[in-house]
Amino acid sequence: MNIQIEIDEASGFCFGVTTAIRKAEEELTKGHRLYCLGDIVHNGKEVERLREMGLITIDHQHFAHLHDVKVLLRAHGEPPKTYEIAKKNNIEIIDATCPVVLQLQKRIKHEYDLQGNTQIAIFGKKGHAEVLGLVGQTEGNAIVLDKPSDVENLDFHRNIRLFSQTTKPLDKFRNLVSYIEQHIVPPATFEFFDTICRQVSGRMPQLMEFAACHDAILFVCGKKSSNGRMLYEACRSVNPHSYFVTGPDDIDFSLLQNVCTLGICGATSTPKWLMKECKNAILEH
Repeated sequence: MNIQIEIDEASGFCFGVTTAIRKAEEELTKGHRLYCLGDIVHNGKEVERLREMGLITIDHQHFAHLHDVKVLLRAHGEPPKTYEIAKKNNIEIIDATCPVVLQLQKRIKHEYDLQGNTQIAIFGKKGHAEVLGLVGQTEGNAIVLDKPSDVENLDFHRNIRLFSQTTKPLDKFRNLVSYIEQHIVPPATFEFFDTICRQVSGRMPQLMEFAACHDAILFVCGKKSSNGRMLYEACRSVNPHSYFVTGPDDIDFSLLQNVCTLGICGATSTPKWLMKECKNAILEH
């Protein structure tokens, strides 16, 4: 197989994930016992690497029963209740919440505290860790708009303030803004806050350009990453020979037989070392 392989330089961890992993590694190399509330990143291979270093991943139920330990909060952020439990149980929090998410949480809480007759709406994926943290700023009262039909849960005769999960597509957010603007009934008012992370939203056009430049694409990503699934579909829209893999073991070499140039890329949750392993696996094959 005579093939040229290029790894997309812009792919890999975003700033928030990089910071969370660095904080975890710093604690673990000191020999400290460290828990992480939820998978530190939506990539099974990276989670396993850190588990081997000693990181213990727990869920909220386990967290509530811990005392006198250190717990890392990942980049997605947490609702206020998590901090209340930590204080009560003497848990030392290592807060790796992404600064962009943290700022968003504060803005939502501020609007909620002012709300009166105002509805707080969040464009995001229901059940996603970041969204749970955002909804928590409103005592669980925010309306999550996940799919188009969810707009039926809005009362267009009441004020609406719209926010977005940081990793949602910008075009779909703008479509939602347009819909609400057309349906709001005065004197009710509508304001929206574009809270989408530009490091994430800017990935899509760049990635599509990268995908179009190669005969085939290997998109390396964990199955749990909603951001990854969206970026993969963007690759496939410009290059039908785009293949989703979680790592070297997933590669179907028969699909690459007639490929001269191969691009390897990934999501903001994909470690660079994993993309390099995929490249090496192909070259060795």
